[in-house]
Amino acid sequence: MKKQPKIIISGGGTGGHIFPALSIANAIRTRYPDAEILFVGAENRMEMHRVPEAGYPIVGLPVAGFDRKKYLKNISVLWKLYKSLSKARTIIRDFQPDIAIGVGGYASGPILKAASQKGIPTLLQEQNSYAGVTNKLLAQKASKICVAYDGMEQFFPKGKIILTGNPVRQNLVRAIHPDEKREAFDYFGLNPDKKAILVIGGSLGARTINESIRAHLKDIENSNVQFIWQTGKLYYQSIADSLRPAPGFLHLTEFISRMDWAYSVADLVISRAGAGSISEFCLLGKPVILVPSPNVAEDHQTKNAQALVRKKAAILIPDKDAVEQLVPEALKVVQDDAKRHELSANILKLALPDAADKIVDEIERIIRI
Repeated sequence: MKKQPKIIISGGGTGGHIFPALSIANAIRTRYPDAEILFVGAENRMEMHRVPEAGYPIVGLPVAGFDRKKYLKNISVLWKLYKSLSKARTIIRDFQPDIAIGVGGYASGPILKAASQKGIPTLLQEQNSYAGVTNKLLAQKASKICVAYDGMEQFFPKGKIILTGNPVRQNLVRAIHPDEKREAFDYFGLNPDKKAILVIGGSLGARTINESIRAHLKDIENSNVQFIWQTGKLYYQSIADSLRPAPGFLHLTEFISRMDWAYSVADLVISRAGAGSISEFCLLGKPVILVPSPNVAEDHQTKNAQALVRKKAAILIPDKDAVEQLVPEALKVVQDDAKRHELSANILKLALPDAADKIVDEIERIIRI
């Protein structure tokens, strides 16, 4: 019987970190049903709810990210970091993991540092084409660094890099039966004979994308194109109130629980350029217009999008130009079958399937089980 490993997975703060972490945990559990897996996240962040909902225990650290604009706030950040390092050492001592895995975000820093200090091997998973600060700081002590993009030698030691791709939500990549696709059109109240555009801005929403749709509702109405519009939690009520009743060409929703169905009926996707979302588009071969968020560290979403644009695998519209350009460009592309086919074919070439299993392969090699 194979040894059942004890593994810590740390990181979080956004869905972009949590979904890959859970995918890795599920792949470990599939291979090692009795593996002990402990998550470590940041207190009061979304992982403290999402991880237990997925069936895994989690411990929170009082860690917080550095404020790049209000430097005085970082006095409390340094104190939280000190307390987090102390708590991380206690977690490592009590749990005695075989390996600690960091998926990015400031929450992973203290626990991987504490693991390294105790001689416990660490593995990093970097989702973006531009490495995050935490992973860059942890790279020298890591055994392996699993990445999703070529050219990461500019951030990490070349000998430690393994190109695995980003783990994604596995329920999204299953084949949709034609009968189920018809059910999906009914679910969203859409006409299967018309083109459909899926608009997603993350669980909280994307203000600029939402403003872009609102600014061009008349153009959308005259286009004979229908939209699934995920507004996000922060914006749903105000948009719903202003559009009551919602016009027939819009399926307006705060959150999409059946993303597999949403992708299956969409001819084109409009999205931010988070690494996890891009990995899903690659695996699904979805033509996409990316509007990178300007509010992320090192502007990494723009770099993610540019990596696709260079290979003619996506269209990029800067956030500052979106209100004017996004909807007109989307309405043009969705009716251009040749352009959508080109985008779909090129983005599909970038897909790296089975990423979570490849990461588990690396874990096995490191801890020799």
